[in-house]
Amino acid sequence: MLTGKQKQYLKSEAVKLPAYVQIGKEGLTDAVVKSVEDVLLARELIKVKINQNSDEDIRDTASLLAKELDCEIVQIIGRNCVLFKQKEKKSHYELP
Repeated sequence: MLTGKQKQYLKSEAVKLPAYVQIGKEGLTDAVVKSVEDVLLARELIKVKINQNSDEDIRDTASLLAKELDCEIVQIIGRNCVLFKQKEKKSHYELP
């Protein structure tokens, strides 16, 4: 579980990130979940965007992804969410 200070740090890092995964009209499919998992393993901190043509709710989607992939929800803004899963070794982020 992330502390408030850690979330603030990760939010500041996420500002400059593009949305690595976008969810379209097909919704949250197995392929999308796999894609989020792959990007999380590679980058640790990612932004996921739900496009306008999707019926998915960002809060439900973020909660489902966090539960399935054992990651943390850092932030939800509009139709974007920021997810974080720290690597065991050689992490890119040194949390305060």
